[in-house]
Amino acid sequence: MARELRDRVGDQRAGQSALRHVRSVADMHRGAQRALPRSVLDFIEGGAEDEVTIARNRSDFEQLTLLPRVLRDVSVVNLATTVLGQPVSLPVLAAPTGLTTMVHPLGEVGVAEAVSRAGTVYLASGAGGQSPEAVAAATTGPAPWFQLYLWRDRGLVRELLARTRESGFAALAFTVDVPRGGRRERDLRNGFTIPPRITAGTIAQGLARPRWSARFLRSGGLGLGDIDRQGTPQSWSERVNTQTDPSLTWAELEWLRGEWSRPLLVKGVLHPDDAARAVDCGVNAVIVSNHGGRQLDGASSTITALPGIVEAVGDRTEILLDGGVRRGTDIVKALALGARACLVGRPMLYGLATAGVDGAERVIELLREELVTAMSLLGCTSVGELTPDLIGPVAAAPRT
Repeated sequence: MARELRDRVGDQRAGQSALRHVRSVADMHRGAQRALPRSVLDFIEGGAEDEVTIARNRSDFEQLTLLPRVLRDVSVVNLATTVLGQPVSLPVLAAPTGLTTMVHPLGEVGVAEAVSRAGTVYLASGAGGQSPEAVAAATTGPAPWFQLYLWRDRGLVRELLARTRESGFAALAFTVDVPRGGRRERDLRNGFTIPPRITAGTIAQGLARPRWSARFLRSGGLGLGDIDRQGTPQSWSERVNTQTDPSLTWAELEWLRGEWSRPLLVKGVLHPDDAARAVDCGVNAVIVSNHGGRQLDGASSTITALPGIVEAVGDRTEILLDGGVRRGTDIVKALALGARACLVGRPMLYGLATAGVDGAERVIELLREELVTAMSLLGCTSVGELTPDLIGPVAAAPRT
């Protein structure tokens, strides 16, 4: 306990210094680049193959233009909304990120604390480094949600369902876009494994980032998860492929709906027909997601897929968008096109790496500040006023 307190005090002092010049998520990203070893940064940054989908998640947001309305009283802007009936202070949720403790020993617990301070919801990863019980205990705001992978071991799945239910998780998000692990070539080039191999390269990276190394060594390598700490080192995709079940069908979603009586979401949908099928199976919300570009390279960006899914099921369920959100204007565009809220993943990791819990909280506060500004300039005083008529034609591509 005393060591943890010292670490937190040290983090707070270092974080205050690191956050002094942070004005955007991009600034926080630069902080994470300074804080993390290359292999860890590549693990959270990287995507599948040529990383085309990662680029699209950003560029397709940038291509959308805004059509502001003027001479409206915007002296008070209210960001509050609800997601699955839960009040939140703004339409931004924290997305699930695997092995968050590779970034900081607090991992998912640190994100849960930050999200609670901000008054919104954390969707905790089913491949996280901290237990569901620890995440729930660290949550003092809206009840957390849990992301579920339907592992081959159904006994483990039933155990997780029981633990999340008993811990008070308010909703379950079934991730459906990982029948096998995508080829993340950055990780392959770095020789990144779970658990990590100690090589001359990893030692050199650790020496270059002594603060991260000291934290990781003091944690004893905890945060690789109860499952992932066991066995011989494997690449991330190999470890995923030993756990995931490529034979899953819609029958498993129907089974899960029967096992879980609380709100159920499906995460990883890009095709309108799949969204409709999921709603027919009784889900309460659809998360439009391409897994952050980490699975199928060349897949649609989430903002491009969003309108088709809204048209297919928007009158029957809530729709959340996950992927590429870095600015308040991104959130405005997604909500105007029919999303209920947006999830942010990598930015939360940038904040955690840069300044611990304070850094992760600051990411949400930056997006809050940008969202108030964007809505004011659009002439909107509540998220319900963000409508498709505020989205203009796609911007012309620059000449090369």
